[in-house]
Amino acid sequence: MSASALTPTPPRRFSPALAGVLLVVVGAVAYHNSFSGPFVFDDLPTIPGNPTIRQLWPLGPVLSPPVDLGLPVTGRPVVNLTLALNYAWTGTAVWSYHVVNLLIHTLAAFALFGLVRRTLGGFARFKEDATLTAFAVAVLWIAHPLQTAAVTYTVQRAEALVGLFYLFTLYATARAAAKDSSASTEWQVAAVSACALGMATKEVMVSAPLLALLYDRTFVSGSFAGAWRARRGFYFALAATWLVLGGLMLGSGARGGTAGFGLGIPWWQYAATQCAAILHYLRLVVWPTPLVFDYGGDVLVSGFGAVWPQALVLAALLAGTGWALWRKPWLGFLGVWCWAILAPTSSVVPLADTMFEHRMYLPLAALVVLAVVAGHAVLQRSAVWLALGMSVACVIATVRRNEDYRSELSLWRDTVAKRPQNARAHYTLGAVLAAAGGDEAAIAEYEAALTLKPRSAEAHNNLGNVLTRLGRHAEAAEHYASALQTAPSADTHSNLGNLLLRLGRPAEARAHYEAALALRPDSADAHNNLGNLLAQAGDFPAAASHYEAALRSRPDLADAHANLGNVLAQTGRAAEAVPHYEAALRLRPEFADAHFNLGTALLELRRGGEAIPHYEAVLRLQPDYPEVRSALARAQAMRDVFGK
Repeated sequence: MSASALTPTPPRRFSPALAGVLLVVVGAVAYHNSFSGPFVFDDLPTIPGNPTIRQLWPLGPVLSPPVDLGLPVTGRPVVNLTLALNYAWTGTAVWSYHVVNLLIHTLAAFALFGLVRRTLGGFARFKEDATLTAFAVAVLWIAHPLQTAAVTYTVQRAEALVGLFYLFTLYATARAAAKDSSASTEWQVAAVSACALGMATKEVMVSAPLLALLYDRTFVSGSFAGAWRARRGFYFALAATWLVLGGLMLGSGARGGTAGFGLGIPWWQYAATQCAAILHYLRLVVWPTPLVFDYGGDVLVSGFGAVWPQALVLAALLAGTGWALWRKPWLGFLGVWCWAILAPTSSVVPLADTMFEHRMYLPLAALVVLAVVAGHAVLQRSAVWLALGMSVACVIATVRRNEDYRSELSLWRDTVAKRPQNARAHYTLGAVLAAAGGDEAAIAEYEAALTLKPRSAEAHNNLGNVLTRLGRHAEAAEHYASALQTAPSADTHSNLGNLLLRLGRPAEARAHYEAALALRPDSADAHNNLGNLLAQAGDFPAAASHYEAALRSRPDLADAHANLGNVLAQTGRAAEAVPHYEAALRLRPEFADAHFNLGTALLELRRGGEAIPHYEAVLRLQPDYPEVRSALARAQAMRDVFGK
């Protein structure tokens, strides 16, 4: 198959404008029930727990997301910037993050549609149906349920966003290389800009300059030499964007220690695991069930002997791609598209998480193009209508999959049901159950996790939290100690400190709080807990400094606001305490202690009328709250005497 100049014929019955409208409609229908899905898993530290997205200026912190935590935004400033824009718009309201994710996904589908339409327009046999065929590709891709891993899971915006930049880089390359282009320079600038932004978004962008050159060779120039002679300056500029990626990778500390050869995972064992993973992904393209949110962080096979059938199939596919590059260039291009994008996450460089479905976001596009174009070659336009019919089934499957994301509980129950050997899914489900008050059910999940993975620090820590709440202090201390022995963390030190303080051992508690801050100086919980200890000891200035440090890290920590208000009130600064109590109540309107203490501060300021509704709120929330009735009586008397 050989290509002519990329000059698509205007469609006769199906216009690009109509295709764009329908893509928006299909995307909206497929994801209409995803907007209320809560933040889950990595969303939590990356959005509500990420201090660098809480203000847009100065830009320095926004473009330098945390390195030490290994967050999905580490080394990815463009992703962090979009989250900061979201935060400036609606704070942590989840719907806006889902809306932006869908917008990014839809724009990526537009870019895919434009790329496929322009490319097919260069082939005589596809020219008449180029628009309809490209629409069939884009609508299948936008609606495929496998995409929910990158669209509905909020923090995987990184995958969708790099997909947008990657596809637009290829589209702009096609426009710049077209023989009839009247704005070649402008399109080259657009391609280089998109490529640079993609490099600052996610590492899979690394192959984009090479794929752009391969596109030119395959569909425009006919040879690498011809493409290089015609546009060498352009390809030098695209290659220069690797400097952006290189600088970010060097500065991210191997993505906070979650990627690279220093994880203790042999490269060959990781590669063997990817043989099974990639074949699993390919099956999900054809039959997308069961879809699994989390496969477990350390799913590893013993070696190639355990996956030799998958390794042989994968080797054959790779060899076929190599053959096609020379004998069927268009087919080879699609193969390289798929493998080159999977390579950074699914080859020999170990990642802390061995399998995630969102890694198929862009490779899926190449496979959908292959299926639709090959079908058209055999069945002509009937294949396009068949693909459009399949997109209806994809929309239904995507809507159903989004139902699993409707709550943390439903998502993790679904994950445990599908991957019962996933220890991380068990202990995360335990945490969700514990937060909902299901302590006994939570204990069962934590114990299941520890049966599967006895040295799981997270499971030991979380089980310690539940046992502490149930008053089983000795057992809790044992689990905290086990967690610290396996993997010392600021959270576990803080939790053990809280337990020791409750047991009347403040000196030991303080040592653990300080250990927590040594591991993580910006730990809001550790600062808040140490502040509580110091306040109990009467060291109010030191306590206040720790509460203030906690609020610098987490301005939305209601306890720290209330505790700082208490210290200020106890040191005769009631007027300064009031704004902190009010902030605590904005964050937690049902915070009975904050209502009572705010009422008391207002009473001290002779503002009894304002104190009354807060005491009444305490009575509504906790009718047996100590001294609230007498305080309410004093507030009413003050209002009657002073009129306020």
